Amino acid sequence: MNVIWRNSVSCLRIRKVPHRYQSGNHPAAPLGSRILTDPAKVFEHNMWDHMQWSKEEAAAARKRVEENSAVRVLLEEQVKYENEASQYWDTFYKIHKNKFFKDRNWLLREFPEIIPVDQKTEEKTQESSWDNVKTGAANCFSRTHCPIMPEEKNLGMKRCGSSDGPSKARSHFSNLDSEEHSEGPLKTELFPGSSATFRILEVGCGAGNSVFPILNTLQNAPESFLYCCDFASGAVELVKLHSSYRAAQCCAFVHDVCDEDSPYPFPDGILDVILLVFVLSSIHPDRMQGVINRLSKLLKPGGMLLFRDYGRYDKTQLRFKRGHCLSENFYVRGDGTRAYFFTKGEVHTMFCKAGLDEKQNLVDRRLQVNRKKQVKMHRVWVQGKFQKPLHLTQKPSKLVSPLLSHD
Repeated sequence: MNVIWRNSVSCLRIRKVPHRYQSGNHPAAPLGSRILTDPAKVFEHNMWDHMQWSKEEAAAARKRVEENSAVRVLLEEQVKYENEASQYWDTFYKIHKNKFFKDRNWLLREFPEIIPVDQKTEEKTQESSWDNVKTGAANCFSRTHCPIMPEEKNLGMKRCGSSDGPSKARSHFSNLDSEEHSEGPLKTELFPGSSATFRILEVGCGAGNSVFPILNTLQNAPESFLYCCDFASGAVELVKLHSSYRAAQCCAFVHDVCDEDSPYPFPDGILDVILLVFVLSSIHPDRMQGVINRLSKLLKPGGMLLFRDYGRYDKTQLRFKRGHCLSENFYVRGDGTRAYFFTKGEVHTMFCKAGLDEKQNLVDRRLQVNRKKQVKMHRVWVQGKFQKPLHLTQKPSKLVSPLLSHD
């Protein structure tokens, strides 16, 4: 076992090669490859990757959640938090502006699907994001040479679709986009981004901490367009006022994803990518399925929905005090904003019910360290990638032939 563990650690330390993660396997050392091999050195860094909990730590987390959820918020107060959710977030952004959250420069490592499948764009992105790593080095880190980590063993057990790579399929549909819709409404009806061939939507964009890293990446891909929305009007205004905002390649708009009657500024079925990062957790659990169902309709066949959010027993959940629990694993913060904490199984069920195929679904565990106070805190996130199935029943003469030519 010690030999296997050392080999696993070696793979995770070195494996920094750009790769489109298309299965349930854990990403190759996301955000780096800092693996704690000597517990005595735990306070040498602020964060450690791929951490496994001891039985004692897991039991303590469960006990803490039982304690802080024993007292529930009164029903009338819960109704207030639901009805005034946008106001609480609007107040949040008026107070903090764009200074609270850091830019998510890690997005490309975890979600390279954000980038259009174009060779020139790929090369430039690899040079800037991964320091011109030679892709040939990836061969020595294949699944056949690197033992499966304990957390990975059961990730491929629950599947609602195949694990075939979405990038190839998406590239076919990106190229066919203009042809596929040439006889439809997109030919005559103009909308923001109507001339683009690759379209991304970020849901819950906040002050733009994902928007601008994405726009910086897409500046060499003029055929791409980014939509971003938030139901806090103050947040959207911050995005539009940012010096890097480009209306020619980005459309920021106010939108409540829980309102099924509220239209988007573009037709259904045109998006290549939807980014849903730390957003679904702020929505009431009873409304989550409806939100995902609606977002699924916005994707084109082969389009990808990329998800990342709080996992069960994350330090954020453990820090809540009694009297802040709204319902099971759903809490309200002191400022009125809310947070839910997911399991991998819940994520699997919701997205599959929406008709999407699971390509990745994992629990990402980190150990965060406060070196000054000598405190250790477990971070737990759930990350998933879900693809809209490729429906070949419509206009087979236009869709089947190009696909077959690449077999």
